[in-house]
Amino acid sequence: MTYQAELVLDLQATLGEGPHWDESLEILYWVDIQGKKLHAFDPNTEENSTFQFDQYVSAVVPGKAGRFLLAMENGIYQYDIHQNDLCFIANPEESLPNNRFNDGKCDPSGRFWAGTMAMDGKLGQGNLYRLDPNKKITKMLDNVSISNGLAWSPDKKKMYFIDTPTKEITTFEYDDENGDISYQETTIKIPDGMGNPDGMTIDQEGMLWVAHWGGARVTRWNPSTGKLLDQVQVPAKNVTSCAFGGKNLDELYITTAKIGLSESELSEYPGSGGLFKVKTDVKGMRAYRFE
Repeated sequence: MTYQAELVLDLQATLGEGPHWDESLEILYWVDIQGKKLHAFDPNTEENSTFQFDQYVSAVVPGKAGRFLLAMENGIYQYDIHQNDLCFIANPEESLPNNRFNDGKCDPSGRFWAGTMAMDGKLGQGNLYRLDPNKKITKMLDNVSISNGLAWSPDKKKMYFIDTPTKEITTFEYDDENGDISYQETTIKIPDGMGNPDGMTIDQEGMLWVAHWGGARVTRWNPSTGKLLDQVQVPAKNVTSCAFGGKNLDELYITTAKIGLSESELSEYPGSGGLFKVKTDVKGMRAYRFE
């Protein structure tokens, strides 16, 4: 099946990323990394609130009421949205000033996973970390180039991970009790001509939805067979991530970016940097919070 995404918020974000649906408040949180902004979009009122920072912010995950974890340029922080208070937690790469954090999500037990990348694009300089609820941070993977999409299977036995330049989705055996992972296999290889895999999410059937940077689409894959199942056409070239939302978790929100596009590409894709949405025939998994 081929879906068509529609523009719901034309914000012209430089690098829109990291959508996270808060089921309790029915609000979509997302970021503009280069714009150093956190956004909160309420689809019921169509209002979008913006919170400005002085460093890149690449991922957002709600915690206890009004508090969030943010993966940022200079580490991981806790942000109190009501007090506008940003509190530093950890920066495992303080000695690597050319690196910044990128995509991040919580696992089923509320541990926060976030990876890093070199800001100059040099390959193999990043790592993937796990922040436990007691604030202990552990390096889980090294030699990562652009740490991106994360997802956990509905049975909590698999973790899926994207290192963008590899054009692959890797499957790990995942132990939900202690958060340990072990390499299993490369699950999906993105064919040439479809762009590069960026952020991703998972549905209740265990199928992966992958955003394509440079590919103007989101694709749905079976991680057990590696088969391409469905596609979502997005009228923006650089598609960065996606997350299920809505009352029934059957609306896929899609973030995009306008960074790196030429004038002719911006003319072809005028909605670049906007927030898109598509109604799907399946429901997504509930997004996990930091516990």
